[in-house]
Amino acid sequence: MADVFTERDLRVLTALAETFVEGPVDGRVAAAAEALEAVVDPNQLAQLRLVLRALDSRAANLVLAGRPTPFTRMSADDREAVLLGWAGSRLGQRRSAFAAYRKLFTFLGYADPDAAADDPRLVALGYRPDDPAVPTELAAVRRFAPPQPDADGWSTLDADVVVVGSGAGGGVIAADLSAAGRSVVVLEAGPFVDESTMPRREVDAFAQLYLDRGLLSTWDGSITLLAGAAVGGGTLVNWMTSIDTPEDVRLEWASDHGLEHVVGPGWSAEVAALEAELAVAVATHIPPKDAVILRGARELGWDAAATRRDARECGDCGSCGFGCRRGTKRSGIRAHLATASARAARIVADARVTRVIVERGIVEGVEAELGEGRRLRVHAATVVVAAGALRTPAVLQRSGIGHPALGRYLRIHPVPVVAGRFDERIEMWRGTLQAARSLEFSETTADRRGYVIESAPGHPGLLALALPWEGRAAHAALMADSAHLGPLIAVTRDGGEGRVSLTRAGTVRLDYRLDESGVATMRHALVSMARLARAAGAGSIVATGTPGAWWHGSRGESFERYVETLRATDFRPNRASVFSAHQLGTARMGADPVVHPCDPWGRVRVGPRGDQAIHGLYVGDGSLCPTGLGVNPMITIMAMARHVGRTVLADA
Repeated sequence: MADVFTERDLRVLTALAETFVEGPVDGRVAAAAEALEAVVDPNQLAQLRLVLRALDSRAANLVLAGRPTPFTRMSADDREAVLLGWAGSRLGQRRSAFAAYRKLFTFLGYADPDAAADDPRLVALGYRPDDPAVPTELAAVRRFAPPQPDADGWSTLDADVVVVGSGAGGGVIAADLSAAGRSVVVLEAGPFVDESTMPRREVDAFAQLYLDRGLLSTWDGSITLLAGAAVGGGTLVNWMTSIDTPEDVRLEWASDHGLEHVVGPGWSAEVAALEAELAVAVATHIPPKDAVILRGARELGWDAAATRRDARECGDCGSCGFGCRRGTKRSGIRAHLATASARAARIVADARVTRVIVERGIVEGVEAELGEGRRLRVHAATVVVAAGALRTPAVLQRSGIGHPALGRYLRIHPVPVVAGRFDERIEMWRGTLQAARSLEFSETTADRRGYVIESAPGHPGLLALALPWEGRAAHAALMADSAHLGPLIAVTRDGGEGRVSLTRAGTVRLDYRLDESGVATMRHALVSMARLARAAGAGSIVATGTPGAWWHGSRGESFERYVETLRATDFRPNRASVFSAHQLGTARMGADPVVHPCDPWGRVRVGPRGDQAIHGLYVGDGSLCPTGLGVNPMITIMAMARHVGRTVLADA
């Protein structure tokens, strides 16, 4: 049990858990308290504890809810009324507090660490997690153990190159530089997990493989973000959709940001080579949730096709977001990191880099924490920071490396969600994760940004977090019927931007706001997804949010009136739901030294005007992207990283 919460706090947490989701709560409360203490910034945690105290205060409840009764002594109905009042409050802080606890306890209610296979909540769904066989030969990545520490707790390594991060970008750079004969050390803050130890329960997967245990959100709690945080990064847990950077995006990058290498035959050859390395192929198994896209698009005359993805010989599992136990996904541990490991690259897990060592404008290596008081120093003349767009700026900022645009221009591909209810069973958690997509609206127009429509293969915990909570019984009924829900998401090209910064406590703060074009895009996408679901045969539809926006065709409700409701959707914080699984742009590459922290080859710029350089320091991940893409970015990140890898070799 987390020590930061008092017994009184825990009683209120217990009451919250019971109010959001029925069932045993001891495990949920313990998991919630532990997770909050582990990953939430101290200032935010203090605010969340103040909320608990306010909820259990007679005086506060009299003022806030008109009931001079502590939350823990209220009836179940009164507790619901209080929470729904906070959900719809005009005060952003109350909505944020409701969102934080609602997401946490609905997720844990269906991804409970104590839940057994016969748990009635899961039985009601017809949910049975898959348990595919582990391959005879495990992924070929070898985890490297640093040498024993000295008396001061320091271990030391020497290398030509240190790569900070092991995701899509870091893996490609490690493979390419080790192939060129460089001595490479890869430092990953997360754990190493091979097929034999891949988690099978949803709660374990989020705790082990995702950044901040899957609890990551913007500072105001309005946007839920998912990012990989183990050896392999996002490639270990992503949904494998492999789409090239749209041509109009690349033309914009070339004309507005000076990235000439992204246009022409060279880029196409780069992408083709990467697709070959990843065994990218067209999905051959189309499960019901993706058949919805193909069927609806056919009725509407829209573009839609099977997805290209970096996996073969599978389509019946659906647990790829927990790591590929079967070993058929070409994630980093099966592709580029395996290649690097075979070429003697040393891959160190559980190594959180605290700073890049710079002396007189020259890189000399990095320092990292290994846990239990142990620390690691790697001496190297070249450092490539590839910790992802949410952590790369933090590594550089902690190192005293300043640039006016570092951490700015965060792009997250904001995602709205629509779910259609179908007569047939969909079981969104089974089969190929994303087997179909529609690029009907992928190009930016005068009235909106571009986006791609895809399915969302949610397991019960993530699904419970995403669906509207309009009371415990209503949410339970919706979850019990969720096998019939077909979820659709729109990966939008950002209209708006965010920022990554360090708090006083040294944690990472994320802020993001949609602008006018972003709101217009999200609304347009909601309407498109609703039309698609209806054309595919949905009898009812919900656009997720607080509250959800519903259409019930069986009740004779006007669909066009529903469309007008969606066109007016409120995207202020903690109203309509917004998610993100892609983060880009916080150390973007480009020609202008004032607004691009990295030059067109990935070298890091410093100074108030960006006119200074640190010899031997590069960025090699999605942070480099000057704008959002509006499609899944894995292939783009890898191609950008390969470009940086060639720069490193040329500069040596």
